[in-house]
Amino acid sequence: MNEENLIKYYNKFNEDKRLTHRHGIVEYKTAMKYIHDYLKEMNNPKIIDIGAGTGKYSVALANEGYDVTAVELIKHNLMTLKAKNSTVKAYQGNAIALSMFEDNSFDMVLLFGPLYHLISKEEKINALLEAKRIVKKSGFILVSYYMNEYAVITHGFKDNNILDAIKNNEIDKNFHITPKETDLYSMVRLEDINELNELTRLKRIKILAQDGPSDYLRPIINKMDNETFEVYIKYHLSICERSELLGASSHVLDILKK
Repeated sequence: MNEENLIKYYNKFNEDKRLTHRHGIVEYKTAMKYIHDYLKEMNNPKIIDIGAGTGKYSVALANEGYDVTAVELIKHNLMTLKAKNSTVKAYQGNAIALSMFEDNSFDMVLLFGPLYHLISKEEKINALLEAKRIVKKSGFILVSYYMNEYAVITHGFKDNNILDAIKNNEIDKNFHITPKETDLYSMVRLEDINELNELTRLKRIKILAQDGPSDYLRPIINKMDNETFEVYIKYHLSICERSELLGASSHVLDILKK
């Protein structure tokens, strides 16, 4: 992970604003739906949001009355989160080194940003192992990934960058994107996610297309009236666990246990 580039990026990028756009709302509502599904099973759960950004999820959950801790690497994001004056306990820290937290101390661990930005397999494994260490045996880890095929289709073919990507060895002969250490994002396929789970001995409860085709349909979704958009949300939530949608979704949400 190139921390300097990441800091520059998030000093300019507004993650809260992204999640208020229609395609971002689909992603956000889907994640919150599954978060609430599992929180219903718990008594007084403790939640930790690792890579919390500006607190879109952690602040919302804290405002619902949950005990929420947030960890964020980027100081600008952390200051924005703290300025929201919620009950979130917010710390600066790195997903791959969470020694400030004891083993088995949280009922739910959210990893909604780190696995986008950690480039090497070793870094990804370290982040998952730290999440595994701090979650209780009865708890859940929710991990979001940025998917390879979405990036190839949109940034490669739609934006007409595919030939340059091949020429510059940014994509291999199997059309798997091969990020460099200086890149901001790491894109994965389902087999990559499965391998990480096997290496960390994490058990999958379910995996789902967090936003499905929404990112491909941005202009159409943005033009929908509110009633039609609500129907679209219902449609998306009814199909997001279908296996045929996973690879082409821009994000997937992997729900895990020890």
